[in-house]
Amino acid sequence: MATINIGSIKFKWQGAYAGGTAYTVDDVVSYNGSSYICILASTGNLPTNATYWEQMSSAGTNGTNGTDVGTTITTQGDILYRDGSGLQRLGAGTSGQVLQTGGTGANPSWTTVSSDMVKLAQIDAGASPAQGHSLDGYFSSTYENYRLVLNGVHMASGNSGTRVGFYFMRSGSNLTGNNTYILMRNKVASGSQGWGESQEYAWDSSTLMRITQDNENATAYTISGTFDLFNVNETNRYAQIVGTLTSQNSGAGDFYSQIFAGRHNTTGAMSGIHLRATADTLDGGTITLYGMK
Repeated sequence: MATINIGSIKFKWQGAYAGGTAYTVDDVVSYNGSSYICILASTGNLPTNATYWEQMSSAGTNGTNGTDVGTTITTQGDILYRDGSGLQRLGAGTSGQVLQTGGTGANPSWTTVSSDMVKLAQIDAGASPAQGHSLDGYFSSTYENYRLVLNGVHMASGNSGTRVGFYFMRSGSNLTGNNTYILMRNKVASGSQGWGESQEYAWDSSTLMRITQDNENATAYTISGTFDLFNVNETNRYAQIVGTLTSQNSGAGDFYSQIFAGRHNTTGAMSGIHLRATADTLDGGTITLYGMK
């Protein structure tokens, strides 16, 4: 009667195929992602040789639909997504774009963020003290109107009689004539109660469109406010600037609330806006310009 070794009636896993290894019947190896069982003892015969090996399982493809992910996404920044038929590649967008979904049944895409209000430029008056600061060359057809924000703009010495105001700019030059403005101011004096109001105005003046009155010899006078600019791109309408602001005289402790409106009385597109002190240096705070659609 024949003797059978029960322990030999099983597959013997040998790991990855090695050309120098002697394989016997029922040895199982892996090769190129598939598995093979030895059916005839040999050495040096690849598992693809059907005389010595029989395939047990075949390597599949990457992806859920038979698509090889490694060949679908090929470049750094690629994104893999599924469309109506299978896996697809979305190449990298341009700098600053964001990924946008089209909702159910649509593919993702890159898009440029569009905002109705965009910061265009900012001047740090503390980093570059000067009597005047210009924001020029930022007006364009991209934006219909603009907003200017003054945040803690500071006057260096508080020279008596100093005023701060605006000039519109055309082709890079300040428009120092034909300016009309209205300024209304409420003042709270240090240690006092009650209310009071003053105003000034000028028609077709060659002065600044003033946003402050005499600073009363303040040693540290700061201005903060928001101003909207209109018609700056128009060729047949007057450019206007309208805003509200607060200013404080820390030397005397006085506090002011002001309403301002200004206009340049000649037609033609503007190129910028200029903030200026009449007899002092603006040496602190920021001046920021925004475009508004």
